Amino acid sequence: MFFALTEDQQAFAATVREFLADRFDLDAVRGVVEDPDGDGHPLTLWKGLAEQGALAVLVPEEHDGLGLGLLDAQVVARELGAGVAPGPWTTTVLAAEAVRLAGSPEQQARWLPALAAGETVGTVALRGEAGSWDGRGITVDASGERLSGTASPVDYPAVAGLIVVAATDHAGAPGLFLVEPGAQGLVVRDQHTYDGTARVGAVELADTPAEALTGGSLSGADAVSAVLARGAVLTAADLVGLAREALTRTVDYDRDRKQFGVPVGSFQAIKHTMADLHVGVTMAEHAVLFAAHALDTGDAGDPATDVAVAVAKAKAADAAWAATGAMIQFFGGIGFTWEHEAHFFYKRARRRAPLFGTADEHRERLAVLTMDR
Repeated sequence: MFFALTEDQQAFAATVREFLADRFDLDAVRGVVEDPDGDGHPLTLWKGLAEQGALAVLVPEEHDGLGLGLLDAQVVARELGAGVAPGPWTTTVLAAEAVRLAGSPEQQARWLPALAAGETVGTVALRGEAGSWDGRGITVDASGERLSGTASPVDYPAVAGLIVVAATDHAGAPGLFLVEPGAQGLVVRDQHTYDGTARVGAVELADTPAEALTGGSLSGADAVSAVLARGAVLTAADLVGLAREALTRTVDYDRDRKQFGVPVGSFQAIKHTMADLHVGVTMAEHAVLFAAHALDTGDAGDPATDVAVAVAKAKAADAAWAATGAMIQFFGGIGFTWEHEAHFFYKRARRRAPLFGTADEHRERLAVLTMDR
């Protein structure tokens, strides 16, 4: 079977890539990285993404979106990863997906147009104190309308106009809830991260009013699983974009850099390493494409779809760590300096690789899904 992006998807990718090159290049990224007191949410980038339709990609047309699929959304994620672009694109898209999948028609009408237009920034608080990504550690009271607990890490909670929280009831059953800024008992605490292209924090909830996402096509554990699967694929897409760009920059540099009068790229050890990295990144790219396709055409709870998601996230994390680490090493002495951009790529890979499950956790998931025990 021949499987590749359509011409429209390739054009969408080119549009995002050209926008970043023209209006938010690595110099602009450095400005965000070197401003640790800033909110990490550059409006120039945000407005541009909204104009390109990048925020509306998964929102249905009846709610002012493009009505496309995850295969289209991962195209955007890949380009943002390649550009090490800051900002809450992933979290806003995931918040919209939570509302689309689990929300009532009234909830969808209220939130989806604003999220699609970039008028509201969204984020998702899915990791509770227990360390799992399904909200364990955040609890909902008997009324089903108040939450308590802490979610951490959460991307861009300080600028979010909507927080989608995963929480469990007294029986341990998970569900999704909406919390708005300023709600009673809600405290957002900034947390330090070595990845200057992001801003993270802890969301603390103390008997905080919340609105359950109900009335959609999915509910409860199914809704949480669907959002987690989409988060894993979009994060994997960001990582493979990051890995491919890191590898491309490294190959280009070592093709021209000379030692002993010859390009260092001609040395066998470097050639073999670059070849191995290319294979690893390419396999991860295709795994991400297939996982996005599987989620578009199947169900998050289907074992075959779960396998595709786990493979994609594990391979993408491994590829990003390997490619960005090699970038630092094979740029020689300059690769270790603050002035060079290599550390932007490496730090982003290190921080994002564990999100929505580490590579080892997804490999364990694969073992459970594919082996008789």
